[in-house]
Amino acid sequence: MPSAESKTAATTAGSGGVQSLERAFDLLERMADAGGEVGLSELSTSSGLPLPTIHRLMRTLVACGYVRQQPNRRYALGPRLIRLGESSSRLLGTWARPYLARLVEETGETANMALLDGDEVVYVAQVPSRHSMRMFTEVGRRVLPHTTGVGKALLADTPPEEVRALLARTGMPAATEKTITSPEVFLDALRQVREQGYAVDDNEQEMGVRCLAVPVPDSPAPAAISISGPAGRVTDEATQEIVPILQEVAAELSGALAA
Repeated sequence: MPSAESKTAATTAGSGGVQSLERAFDLLERMADAGGEVGLSELSTSSGLPLPTIHRLMRTLVACGYVRQQPNRRYALGPRLIRLGESSSRLLGTWARPYLARLVEETGETANMALLDGDEVVYVAQVPSRHSMRMFTEVGRRVLPHTTGVGKALLADTPPEEVRALLARTGMPAATEKTITSPEVFLDALRQVREQGYAVDDNEQEMGVRCLAVPVPDSPAPAAISISGPAGRVTDEATQEIVPILQEVAAELSGALAA
């Protein structure tokens, strides 16, 4: 039976790619999946590559600044990746704008796109509503996930123990009197998101504002899109009309990102 390494070589040869590049990016993604810090033996087990091969690739990544070796000899994602991530986030927002514009056209409300960055939600794109009374969130703004609809959409499929750990780190401060400040209540809200297919921020980030959000399926990084507007316009009745549009646009955006 061929080894994982020979299978990778065959796949790479067939696709016309560069094997070492594919392996290096695969290792970076495995490190991210493991929380950003791993040992060589863990990478060898998960990737199926021999230790000498992994050691050689990691040496190159360390020299380039994309990986750093910790005092405990384990390897962590390096600071140079931050620059790449910031640039790709800006591009992602640019690519999303036509889809957000369609949301504004069809719902009349401000449309947003957000990513999960560590323990925070960061807004990477927005197209404002044409109403004189409208919501505005500055692109680049960071908020805590428990206060927002996009935060709920982004965390809906995260294992409960990971959600609890995140909430313990953030402390769940209240943004308004309606902000969820209990981990168990928030976990129950995430269960509702999974069941109904969308998230709601009901005056939880800002009084008088309601937000509806859905995740972007199969996004290369956890992403969600949303609409936000005055609570008097984003009613329960309006929600039934807006959510299918949100889900359709999210699916189209997902296809565009995959392409």
